Amino acid sequence: MPASLAIAIDIGGTKVEAALVDEHGTVLPSSRHRFPTGRGQSAEELAESVRSAIRGVLGMLSGPDAAFDPAQVRGVGIGAAGPINLGGGRVSPLNLPVWRDYPLRQLVVDTVHPVLPGIPVTLRMDGLCITLAEHWVGAGQGHDNVMGMIVSTGVGGGLVLGGQTVPGPSGNAGHIGHVEIGGHDELCHCGGLGCLEAVASGPRTVEWANAQGWSGSTGEELGAAVLAGDPIAVRAVERAGRALGRAIASAASLVDLDVVAIGGGFSHVSPLLFEHARAAVAERVEFGYVTRVLIVPSGLSGDGPLIGAAALIHRAALVG
Repeated sequence: MPASLAIAIDIGGTKVEAALVDEHGTVLPSSRHRFPTGRGQSAEELAESVRSAIRGVLGMLSGPDAAFDPAQVRGVGIGAAGPINLGGGRVSPLNLPVWRDYPLRQLVVDTVHPVLPGIPVTLRMDGLCITLAEHWVGAGQGHDNVMGMIVSTGVGGGLVLGGQTVPGPSGNAGHIGHVEIGGHDELCHCGGLGCLEAVASGPRTVEWANAQGWSGSTGEELGAAVLAGDPIAVRAVERAGRALGRAIASAASLVDLDVVAIGGGFSHVSPLLFEHARAAVAERVEFGYVTRVLIVPSGLSGDGPLIGAAALIHRAALVG
C-alpha cells in the first residue's frame, strides 16, 4: 500500500483526467478517470466533466468498497492550460474559450472537500507541472535548471530554476509557446504575431505543409511522409524544429538552462525535429552557456501530465 497519495487532475483541450498518484510518481491505473472537454462544450458542461472525473477518484476513497484509505491522501494538484490567475485560482485556457477567468480551484474545492474536508488544493499551469515532473522522475533528474515543453496542439512550457519552480506572480512564467520567433508573422490565438505556437505546433505545421502543396491532414501523416522522404514534409519539420531551437536559445540566453525536455504528441513526428532544434541552438557560437543546453525527449510516459499535477503535492517544497 502506498505511503502517501495525491489526487492529480489534468485539464486540457480535449479531456480532463483525474487519478491517484503515489509518492514515487506512479499513477495507480485502477484510479484513472477521464471525461471529454472541448470547444463544443458549455462552461457548465466543462465543469461537470471535471466534477465527474474527481468523483470517480473520490469513489475509491469512500464507502464500504473503498480501495484506498482517505488518510493517505496528502492533497489535490491541478494542472490546467493557461493563462491562469494564480491568486484567484482562475483559468482562461486559450483552447477552451467559454472558460474566461473561470474559478477552477473553487470548483475542485467544492467537489473534494465534502469527502476530504480541508485537504490542500493547488493549481498551477500545466507546463509548469510537466516541468516539475521532468525534474522529479523524468529527463530533468539531476539538474536544477530545467525547462519542460509540450509540443502538441499547442506549445506550452514551464521552468524550474535553482531547483525551485518559477510560476511568476500570475502563475504564467515559462509560457514559451508565446515567445515570438523572428522572421515569422503567423497570427496566434493569443493575439501575437509569429509566436512559437503559431509556427511549430502540430496543426500549424501541417497547415504550413498544406499551403506548400502537401495533401495530408495530421501530424502522424506528416511523420510518415518525412520517413518516406517527401520534400515538403521534410521542410515542414525543419521549419518547426528550427523555430523550437530559436525559442530555446532565447530562453537559455535569458535564464541559463541545463536541460530542455520536450514531450507532447507532435514531438514524436520525426527525430529531425530535435536535430534541427539543436542545430539552431548551436548557432549561438559565442555563448557557451547557451549552446551547452541539452535538448532531450521527455522522460515521461503518457502519464506525464498527471504525474506533474501530483508533483504539486508530493514535491510541494519546490513549488513556488
